[in-house]
Amino acid sequence: MSRGRVPFMDLKRAYDVEQACSIMPNTFQDDDDDDGDDLWPLGEIDPKKLKFPCCIVWTPLPVVSWLAPFIGHVGLCREDGVILDFAGSNFISVDDFAFGPPARYLQLDRKQVLKLYSSSNFVSVLMSLSEQLFVCVCLIWLQCCMPPNLGGHTCKYGYKHTEFGTSVTWDDALSASARSCEHKTYNLFTCNCHSFVANCLNRLCYGGSMEWKMVNVAVLILTRGKWVSASSVVRSFLPCAVVTCLGVLLVGWPFLIGLFSFSMLLVAWFIIATYCFKNIMS
Repeated sequence: MSRGRVPFMDLKRAYDVEQACSIMPNTFQDDDDDDGDDLWPLGEIDPKKLKFPCCIVWTPLPVVSWLAPFIGHVGLCREDGVILDFAGSNFISVDDFAFGPPARYLQLDRKQVLKLYSSSNFVSVLMSLSEQLFVCVCLIWLQCCMPPNLGGHTCKYGYKHTEFGTSVTWDDALSASARSCEHKTYNLFTCNCHSFVANCLNRLCYGGSMEWKMVNVAVLILTRGKWVSASSVVRSFLPCAVVTCLGVLLVGWPFLIGLFSFSMLLVAWFIIATYCFKNIMS
C-alpha cells in the first residue's frame, strides 16, 4: 500500500458506522449543540404559586438568621416546581416550604445531569466494526449519570453510587433522597436541610460531581442564587439589622465582636465538621 492512502476497508468500515449511527441524529450531538430537546420542558418559575422547577430555594430561619443572615433553610424542587425540604426528624415536607416562602432561588441545569455520550469519545478508539456498531446501539440507552442500575454508571464516581444510590430521572432522585431522609433525625449542626439537597445532587451526580456537601450547597445558593423580589431582600436582612442596632445601643461595640465571633464559629464548625469529621455529618 502506498504511503498517504487510506485503506479501502477502513473507508468502508467508517461509512458503515456512519450509516448505522445516522438513524440517531440526536445521539451524536456535541454537548455544545445539545439544546435540551430530549428533556421534558420545564414550566415557568412562578413565585406567587411557589413553583420553582428544578431549583434550589432558600429562605431565612427565625432567630438564627437574625444573628447570622447567611444561615437559612433550603429545599430542592421537582420538575413540576413543587418544593421538597427536610423540615424535621423523619419528615420531608412536600409543597409546604418550612419557615416561609423562598427568598432566593437557583435553577439548576438538567443538562449537567443528563448528557448523552458523543461519538467522538468512543468510536474513534474502537477498531472493529462490531464494536463500533455496539457502541452506536448502546448510545441510545447510556445516560450520565442516570442509568437504570448501578452497573451502568460510567462517570468517574461510579463506585460511589453504591453509597448514594442511583436514579433514572430528576424526580426519581428527589423521591429516593426523601425516602432516605425519612429515617434520619434532624439536627441543625450535623444533619439538616442542606444534607438533603446535597444527597439529591450526589444521587444525580450533578455537574459530574459526587462531592456535594452542606458547605458547597450553601455557597452555591448564596453566591449564585437570585432574589425572588425586593421584599425578600428586606425580609432576609432587616431582622439582622434591627438586632445589630439594638445590640450596639444596649451593649455597645462588644456586641458586634460577639456577633462576629458567633458567625465565625458557625462557619468554622460546618467547614471542619464537613471535611475533617465526615462520620458525624449525615
